Amino acid sequence: MPLAPHDSVSHSPADSASDAVSESVPGSGAASESESGSSSGSGSGSVVLRTEGRVAHIVLNRPGALNALTHPMVLAIDAALGAWESDDRVETVVISGAGERGLCAGGDIRAIHADAVAGGHASKDFWRDEYRLNARIARYPKPYVALMDGIVMGGGVGVSAHGSVRIVTERSAVAMPETGIGFVPDVGGTHLLARAPGELGVHLALTGLAVGAADALLCGLADRFVPSGRLLELIGALAGARAAEVLERYPDPAPPGELARHQEWIDSCYASDSVETIVERLLSHGDPAAKEAAVTILTRSPTSLKVTLAALRRARALGALEPVLEQEYRVSCAALAAPDLVEGVRARIIDKDRSPRWSPPELSGVTDELVERFFAPLGDGTPGLFG
Repeated sequence: MPLAPHDSVSHSPADSASDAVSESVPGSGAASESESGSSSGSGSGSVVLRTEGRVAHIVLNRPGALNALTHPMVLAIDAALGAWESDDRVETVVISGAGERGLCAGGDIRAIHADAVAGGHASKDFWRDEYRLNARIARYPKPYVALMDGIVMGGGVGVSAHGSVRIVTERSAVAMPETGIGFVPDVGGTHLLARAPGELGVHLALTGLAVGAADALLCGLADRFVPSGRLLELIGALAGARAAEVLERYPDPAPPGELARHQEWIDSCYASDSVETIVERLLSHGDPAAKEAAVTILTRSPTSLKVTLAALRRARALGALEPVLEQEYRVSCAALAAPDLVEGVRARIIDKDRSPRWSPPELSGVTDELVERFFAPLGDGTPGLFG
């Protein structure tokens, strides 16, 4: 992860994730919400479902949109998992993404932007089913193998990092970049990041930066490294043997990461419940990487930053995934009605001027009362997730 200028490389995880936010998350070439969302091996739908030997495959099939998730895709995946759970012929489920760039760049942000502008409810319906799917994946009784090759962001983390077997490669770029578009990490992301060692999860959540394979392993977002060139071999082996047996054949270590050597200042600077204090510590720290992190944070939505930090601290206290998803649902619904999500997507995705006009524009303008509104019970008749 390029935390300092001298760490940067031409194809770093952060570079790849930044490109994905600009190019593919919005759903260029987006599938229609009315499509069925699945195909039994034909390759014509936005989700391809097939079985090979002992393995059932889920292939996210929107490579032109970097496999960004739509509501029909979420419903198709959920239905397939439900059917395979009781199918004795299926021992393992594998999820992967079509194309060469990644598993999934997140949700269809253009659709969410349009819904927010119109004051609609489609996004709430989508999130409700998406977060329920995240919970199903986390408690799935069969091995759920997620191939986190390439870009894995936002909703892509939700359909992968809750699985029982999470595989990263040398091409992986894993991120929760929501603060950069006026949103807050969701899909169980605050649950995952709150459990990362020390304050690494807070660093990743506030900056929105991507990590490669070694750092994803360090943060608990992945379990095993497999070189991308061996993924097809791995998939083939799973068709004829149990997942635990197959995985023992892949002992390769991940290439060196970046976070471990920066953890001392990360833990020191981010150990606060105040975003202002965190930024002050980063700016005054002697490591250039700390200052760069502060500069990055100050480009993010001030409201999103404060809500994200509060969500992470509360997620750590909540512990289990389901209550965290309930909390995230309340926060997401509140964000849909707040100005920064529409403005952030406009600046990053629609107009691409990368000059968002946040409201409030400064951290000092985001009051405790404003933050608390994001966590308030849903009062508009919107049902919860699991109640």
